[in-house]
Amino acid sequence: MGPRMTTLSPSLRERLEKAPVAGLSAQLRKRGYESIHIDGVRALPGAGKLIGTARTLRYVPHRPDLFASHGGGQNAQKRLFDAVDAGEVIVIEARGLAGSGTLGDILALRAFARGAAGIVTDGGVRDHDAVAAVGVPVFAAGAHPAVLGRLHVPWEHDVAVACGGATVLPGDIIVGDTDGVVVIPPSIAAEVVDAALAQEEEDAWIAERVAEGHPLEGLFPMSQEWRDRYEAGLDG
Repeated sequence: MGPRMTTLSPSLRERLEKAPVAGLSAQLRKRGYESIHIDGVRALPGAGKLIGTARTLRYVPHRPDLFASHGGGQNAQKRLFDAVDAGEVIVIEARGLAGSGTLGDILALRAFARGAAGIVTDGGVRDHDAVAAVGVPVFAAGAHPAVLGRLHVPWEHDVAVACGGATVLPGDIIVGDTDGVVVIPPSIAAEVVDAALAQEEEDAWIAERVAEGHPLEGLFPMSQEWRDRYEAGLDG
């Protein structure tokens, strides 16, 4: 299948910038989405917030004949890094294996030149410090000096992949911060981010009350009495 094109509007992107991944995760869970966390990855230094639409890349376990046919030349990995567009996030399925690199500094530089919004891999990164210095947000399972071919064959791109225990389709919305990375189906993205921002406002108000010395009981979560006080403040 080809890329599932998704328009991430400036308004939605701006709201996602304000919404923490923990809040988005909570709202997704309320809607029955449990397996939307890309587990086992962490941000490389300086990554900052990651927001974009997914372009996907799948590696299969190494086999000499398959690496001979698919590993060299303009393979699936290089084709995708040459094709990624502004605002897109390359999401790599590496089966959670951090025992080799799944990208290095040259590929990161190419993604940066193309305007990519970030890279997420549940495998390792070579040239860790150089990749971190490129300027494109990268989330990975760790650093490793070995080349891709130790464990992987770059097989195909722009297909459904499994990254860190989450299914990712081309066009899914990817959001990452220091808490981790979540995958948001485009059809519910606006609803989820609006609910997360509303909850952030409510939590901030509760935190102010706790800072004033109020006990948690009846306040977190809010009783009807406290909710009336909160909503009266909104109306006022």
